[in-house]
Amino acid sequence: MTKGYDAVPDEERDRLRRYLEAVVAARPAPVHTTVAFNAVYFGYDLGGDGYGGSPLCLDDFPVITFGECAPVLPVGAMVCVATGSDPLYAEIVYREGAHPEAGALGDIPAWVSGAPAGAEGPGRPGDGAAPRRRELLVPDLHAFGPALSLSSAQLHRLRTRRRWINEDGHVVVDVRYPSQEAARRDDLTAYADHLLTTAREQLLSPFVPVSLAALVGGTHDDDLRAGLLGLLDTVQGVLNSSAALRLWGDYTMTRASLADCWRGTGPLGGDDLRSLAAAVERAATPGKRRYGLTTPVTVYTAVGPRLRGFPGATELLRGVGYAAAVCRANVALADVVQGDSDQGLFENGSRITLDDAFEGGGVWRSHHPGDAEAPGDPLAPAGRGWTSTLPAPSEPEPATELDPVDLPLADDASLGAGELLRSDGQEIVWRAPLRLAQLIDGWFPLHPYVVEELCRSHGARPTLRLELDHVGEVLDEEAVQDVTVELGNDSGRLTGIAWPRDFFPGLMLELRRLRGGSVIRLATTRLEERVQVGDRETGHCYDPRVLTREDTPGSDRYGDSAVGLGPRQLVMRTVRRCGLLTLDGHALMDRSVLPRAVYGRRPARSQAAALESAVAELVAERLLEPALGSRDAWGQPHFPPRDRQRTIPLVGYRPARPRVIRPWGGTEPGGEGLQGVQFVPGHLRRLRPGCSPSEVQRAAFREHCRRLGKADGWELPYGYTFVTEHTRGR
Repeated sequence: MTKGYDAVPDEERDRLRRYLEAVVAARPAPVHTTVAFNAVYFGYDLGGDGYGGSPLCLDDFPVITFGECAPVLPVGAMVCVATGSDPLYAEIVYREGAHPEAGALGDIPAWVSGAPAGAEGPGRPGDGAAPRRRELLVPDLHAFGPALSLSSAQLHRLRTRRRWINEDGHVVVDVRYPSQEAARRDDLTAYADHLLTTAREQLLSPFVPVSLAALVGGTHDDDLRAGLLGLLDTVQGVLNSSAALRLWGDYTMTRASLADCWRGTGPLGGDDLRSLAAAVERAATPGKRRYGLTTPVTVYTAVGPRLRGFPGATELLRGVGYAAAVCRANVALADVVQGDSDQGLFENGSRITLDDAFEGGGVWRSHHPGDAEAPGDPLAPAGRGWTSTLPAPSEPEPATELDPVDLPLADDASLGAGELLRSDGQEIVWRAPLRLAQLIDGWFPLHPYVVEELCRSHGARPTLRLELDHVGEVLDEEAVQDVTVELGNDSGRLTGIAWPRDFFPGLMLELRRLRGGSVIRLATTRLEERVQVGDRETGHCYDPRVLTREDTPGSDRYGDSAVGLGPRQLVMRTVRRCGLLTLDGHALMDRSVLPRAVYGRRPARSQAAALESAVAELVAERLLEPALGSRDAWGQPHFPPRDRQRTIPLVGYRPARPRVIRPWGGTEPGGEGLQGVQFVPGHLRRLRPGCSPSEVQRAAFREHCRRLGKADGWELPYGYTFVTEHTRGR
């Protein structure tokens, strides 16, 4: 499951799906993907105890205080709400923007919809350094079971005082983000960052059923992040695949609860939801006028505040009920837009679209006349409210769509032309990565020492024998080849090479030639274990810089062109070709210049919007990642950001290297004898009352802790023993 949803066998998917469906049905609030992950990873009891039976260390939870400034607390974070007496342990199950300019009936200024964190007004985004945003957090105060929950009377007293939580049982805080890029991260990425930093002790706790460190086989940050994001992808994929569940963004509800809501006749039932949809549809429709034409009208409606205007809704919007009501209302609006309109355009001439999915529980945009605007996905938050307040760009937009440009390949000097390993009286040995142009045209450069010797002893175009050794692989006709040598004044190369099918740009090749001989031996080098790099799996050494630059969409052994690529592939190709390149193959690019780099100049608005949407999708899927850099006085970007330079948002490609290991319940590739054998990692097991663990198991648990990175070891929690890792037959 650390490899993501697609890598999980159907049987395991079904088991996880049944459990998560039960979790969603049992919890009163919509279950966010991160909350579903918590349930699986930390052990949520469906019998009513929640996380109360899980031996989590409550003292490690971050403390939040009502009305004060707080660090980033994503959905799924387990926190301690500060009170004047007993601590209040909770799990954050929902969050939204709580901008002070949102009206009581859901009316909201245009510039607030889609505004970046820290925006100060229309067209004024702020300085971007450590921006703040007011947010409403909905804590589940009963997530840790009755033993760790306050009584109804105690909660009522806290709500009445409004010092620690507001009258609805929610926490309103000013969240302080380290950067503007951090504020734009999606919920899953933000939660992964939270678990790997603030809640690291909780994530790597040996008390959980199976620690992430055991799942990925180490405590290196890159391995932990890759494994964690894979687990989140697995949970998300299982939730998406369930026929019994319905999602709004990352929040999951049962279809049965939605149907009950639609059938309900009380507050916030079907009648109120239909009334809400009709109000949003008519919000921008102008009244009938006898003379003249009507001017365009745009109205922005925030769902959360708007629900409070329905009679009898106050009590239903307390606690986690608010999260349920907001998600149901958004699902209802989405169903109406998808079912009763043409890409958001209704018969009355208004176009209804979701403009901001976070602020105020979701901001819906009503515009009339809607047919004057270009159609698009009405449920993709476009942030038109904020962009409408920005100054128009000075460069004119092209009348027609442009074709993408073919980005040039980097020269050898920037990526390295190889290195000499040995030169003595017997032989010359050198090493270099295979480049895309060499793969396409069937050639490879010779070291200058070899060129010098060949020029003295052979003609202008000698023929040599090339012997290939692809370690661990069987070659047929490519194993021995006759190739031609092209010699120049100070350079030379082998031509007419038939490269094996699984050779790729960046593959490290080691070549050796005996002095005076007519044979050149070329060999690859095997890695200790196979790795997955992007879409490519390999078990051989490679140069990560060449792989990033040249193994891109639109590039293969038959050619290199951007023609015919979609927006996602164009974004990935451009970031990898044009981004600042690190030694480990990490490429970072200024996000604002991406459209120009793809098309050579400013593209049509629709093309720029498609690229921005593709970037958002790739970041959400963790194929790209956001970062923060700086720009100097000459316009050159830098990473990390430099002091006294203007910060800029970057988008980066990081070639993750997850190990390719056998599934716990599977077999080694090509192996025999392991079918039906399952590896079981070390884990805790609850003891029967009156029983205690042996000293051997206590010592085994301390050793297990040390392998997870706890140098001092931990003691077994009361009531548990430790089961050492072992294998078992199915």
